[in-house]
Amino acid sequence: MEFNITLINEQLSRLEKGDCKDPHSILGMYTKNDNNRTSLMVRIFCPTACSVTLVHMGDSAKRYILTPNGTQGIFEGELKKRKNKFLYKLQCKDSEGNRWSYVDPYQFETSFLEDELDTFQMGTNFQMYNKLGANFKEINGVWGVSFAVWAPHAKRVSVIGGFNNWDGRRHPMRLIEKYGIWEIFIPGIEEMEVYKYEIKTQDDILLYKADPYAKYGQIRPDNASVVYNLNKYKWKDKKWLEKRRQKAYYKEPVSIYEVHIGSWKRHPDGAFYTYKEAADELAKYIKEMGYTHVELMGIIEHPYDGSWGYQVTGYFAPTSRYGTPDDFRYFIDTMHKHQIGVILDWVPAHFPKDAFALEKFDGEALYEHVDEKQAHHPHWGTLIFDYGKPQVDLFLIASALSWLENYHIDGLRVDAVASMLYLDYGREGDYVPNRYGGRENLEAVEFFKKLNKEAYSQFPGVMMIAEESTSWPKVSHPVDEGGLGFGFKWNMGWMNDFLSYMKIDPYFRKYNHEKITFSLMYAFSENFIQVLSHDEVVHGKSSMIYKMPGNDWQKFANLRAAYGYMFMHPGKKMLFMGNEFAQTTEWNEGKELDWGLIVNKPHACILQYVKDLNKLYKTNRCLWELGNGYDNFEWIDCDNKDQSIISFIRKGLQIKDKLIIVSNFTPVSYTNYRIGVPDHATYTEVLNSDDLCYDGTGMINGTIDSDRIPWHGKSCSIEIKIPPLGICVFKIEKLLKIV
Repeated sequence: MEFNITLINEQLSRLEKGDCKDPHSILGMYTKNDNNRTSLMVRIFCPTACSVTLVHMGDSAKRYILTPNGTQGIFEGELKKRKNKFLYKLQCKDSEGNRWSYVDPYQFETSFLEDELDTFQMGTNFQMYNKLGANFKEINGVWGVSFAVWAPHAKRVSVIGGFNNWDGRRHPMRLIEKYGIWEIFIPGIEEMEVYKYEIKTQDDILLYKADPYAKYGQIRPDNASVVYNLNKYKWKDKKWLEKRRQKAYYKEPVSIYEVHIGSWKRHPDGAFYTYKEAADELAKYIKEMGYTHVELMGIIEHPYDGSWGYQVTGYFAPTSRYGTPDDFRYFIDTMHKHQIGVILDWVPAHFPKDAFALEKFDGEALYEHVDEKQAHHPHWGTLIFDYGKPQVDLFLIASALSWLENYHIDGLRVDAVASMLYLDYGREGDYVPNRYGGRENLEAVEFFKKLNKEAYSQFPGVMMIAEESTSWPKVSHPVDEGGLGFGFKWNMGWMNDFLSYMKIDPYFRKYNHEKITFSLMYAFSENFIQVLSHDEVVHGKSSMIYKMPGNDWQKFANLRAAYGYMFMHPGKKMLFMGNEFAQTTEWNEGKELDWGLIVNKPHACILQYVKDLNKLYKTNRCLWELGNGYDNFEWIDCDNKDQSIISFIRKGLQIKDKLIIVSNFTPVSYTNYRIGVPDHATYTEVLNSDDLCYDGTGMINGTIDSDRIPWHGKSCSIEIKIPPLGICVFKIEKLLKIV
């Protein structure tokens, strides 16, 4: 390639000032034509060297001494009588006699294809995480790392790290100007090398940024990115993935254990369990307790423990607190080996203002809104993504898909969906309306539709779950039916009403009866998950056991009744760690759960009770088989507010699959309480929260034949004992002949 000497000098001047956008145009090896004579020229930039020798990589005997050209760090040489380019390395020495060698990165062409760049610009190349960031690759037989970053407003971008003494002069990157992408291939980079991008803004300010697409990061408080090879782990979950592809979770049992690895258990000295240490112990526990899935908080890289992982800085990296990316893969493999699905909390709603991360990444608003009024989140002191920018949507969707692809995650629980859907969220009326004057965030709506279509089309059998707390319609309906495309939605309305009801003194519950029954008015409008999450046991809200009124025995009885009603209510289930044994203190991310409590009988008994609830839930098809619809639920009596007793039927495909549920939310017991039943049959009590094995009073029922006495609008009825603050569940043992 022929070069104009004037342009070369201009570029060299920019290189010296640190403003060069295209160092590859003046550095490396190129062809020189002079008076019909062709030769090769080499120009290299090594600002710390005092002498440089070029060595032919295919024939080390061929060596060429390069000479300084007068510009700081520039060495040149003409390779006469050579016409064909070849790969070379450089042997350098500095003024102190230190020697080193490296393969010149500026002899390599770009590895980006125009189609890749065009689809990036349009926001449709969701596998761009394989090209952006730091990726190992081989070019012309040379192994190295390809670095690429989107920074369209920057004046110059360099890769810095231990491999170049954090010197931004050493590896300035090439700008692909039309697309705002800077890139460089650096041979010889080893795995676990630490790096950042040095970004020079248009105002000549130097920023030191972690890689938005980094696969791994340093352990906080350090915050640089780490080069990591994701291609070496050997997965062992092929059968699980094949089986998962056939799953339709809306008609499968789903009981989720929500876990924060850093505080589930810790070592005696307070150190975290690693991913590998947690894997076997947690999998065994989840299996014994009967949960089908684990939902992980705080896995995606974040700098501040107290954010619980909801202020993310590394959207493609599992946190280094607990180990490496492959350690995390081992964790997931272990869960899959035990037939446990893994759901990951994922946070596209906002990001923190840490200087090393996404905020004004290239000196200007890039990932966030340009409009300051729309850029800042009033509740959390964070920044809001600009969902109207194709490259930002691509970044987020690529992040989501990378967890499904690279880590075999079985589902994503999308955090704070409501904050994304409404432009006035938390703004008390002071907001920028959409183009129609409304409060809906139209760009975020389209983002969700695109996200969910891609996730479900590329990874059949996964679960996309929305944490959405408003009455936005069709959150968990398909996009082609006018929905947002999620598979499931957290039932926040039920949770708020339910906990509000359970906190009330039982004497006054009759005045708030609608709080326990209203959820059935909308229970099938979405694919709901009934959740009692970490958010309900922090910030002064109290632990679950101390939300319950009464003396100690009544608190535990209330909690058993509450959990029983939750498991019998339509919808999937999720319980936060510690709730299963009635942790007495609020959750604290800084220490492990109070496992010592389970040596006490009430706590041990409620642990067994939750285990039995999971077993009952999974083995009774009527609780999940028919999915959403009033064909699987029927009230027997929802109006007995004076006694605070409700009764209902859960129905399956077969008559014998039915369950009869009776819940008493007062401390008053009944010995001859009659309820209507749907069939003339023998009914067996399959669960009673007042059983002695659960530390109850032992007021249980055995097997009961129904009477031909009409009751509650049914042709038959049974007379039962109802324990105080208890729930009873009956199942048809056999149908009786009508005489």
